[in-house]
Amino acid sequence: MAEEERKDIGLAIVGCGTVGRLRAMLAREYPAVKWLGLCDINEEVGQRLAEDTNADFFTGDFETLLKRPEVTATIIATDENFHVAPTLMAVEQGHDLFIEKPLATDAQESLDILRAIEASGVDAVVGYTQRFRRRFLATKERIRTGQIGDITAVVTRAFMNRMAPLATVRRTDQRLRLTPMVVSGTHSLDLCMWFMEGQTPVSVYAKSSDKALSSYGTKDATFGVFTMDDGAIWSMNISWALPVVWPGPVYGLEIGIVGTRGVIDIEDTHRDVVMASELPQGAGYRPEGYEPDFQRHVEFMTSYPPGDMYNGELWGPMREETAQWFARLHMGKKTHHATAADGHRNLMLTMAMDLSAARGEVVQLPLGPADLADL
Repeated sequence: MAEEERKDIGLAIVGCGTVGRLRAMLAREYPAVKWLGLCDINEEVGQRLAEDTNADFFTGDFETLLKRPEVTATIIATDENFHVAPTLMAVEQGHDLFIEKPLATDAQESLDILRAIEASGVDAVVGYTQRFRRRFLATKERIRTGQIGDITAVVTRAFMNRMAPLATVRRTDQRLRLTPMVVSGTHSLDLCMWFMEGQTPVSVYAKSSDKALSSYGTKDATFGVFTMDDGAIWSMNISWALPVVWPGPVYGLEIGIVGTRGVIDIEDTHRDVVMASELPQGAGYRPEGYEPDFQRHVEFMTSYPPGDMYNGELWGPMREETAQWFARLHMGKKTHHATAADGHRNLMLTMAMDLSAARGEVVQLPLGPADLADL
């Protein structure tokens, strides 16, 4: 794009919690963001962020923000259950969109959002930060260039302690679809579907357990096996019920990818940088008002997916993901963000795992929203 064609950005951020705050702070560093408006139903949280970012506008009503003439792009960073209304409003206004995953927690609403985005022609991406980590970019490049041949088998194991699910479910009584796969497993699922680009799941068989977190309205773990259209198999497993004292604040991944000409084995458990201290360690994921029941004195450092703080600034994949999105809007740069179609597909696959576990049988794919009535 020629210099004279580059576009200034008027940015609206709906949701000023943990992730909204991180993205807003990064927005204030990007020269092309000429106007910043914020919205949150918690006025104290929103006003604090507005002061910290010197925002141009703050309101508790997303419609008021999204109808401002200065806004050209919107980040949806509300709680998972509340993406639909502001997303559809932003689409109606013709804004470029960055939607934190998932598009929605209801399959029909997710499809409605996807159809609205496709009908409008707005540019929309979904927040899957793992795609911007160096080791996974290197993995994608080796696969893309044929270094391991055709993928025949993938094994994915995600371990999380229970801080994230407890913080997530405490904010709402609509917990039915806030499962390990829908909320968190979707990150590693998206990553592996990105690696297996061009291969389509045709069936899944899954099982879940709920001994530790059932009283909170969610499940402990879901393990499943997908069969792809070319005969490849993929084991996708997540547990987000590890004790709070588990040293990995959020995500620990192990991924094995076997091809016809090679293999890639990824250990992303973060056990290479371990700190132990007499002082309690803060939670990597700590939304407003959440206090863990137990203190942690050992930590796997660098395991918080967005990155790490240094001198009051975030460094890591969320910085790169956000900056690349701004470059996409400002300069028309081609990026590897997840698309809205990717986001809807991911939701349907995570829900298919939950459906298989609920039925105790193999589920054939693809599914439509009506097929998920049992959930």
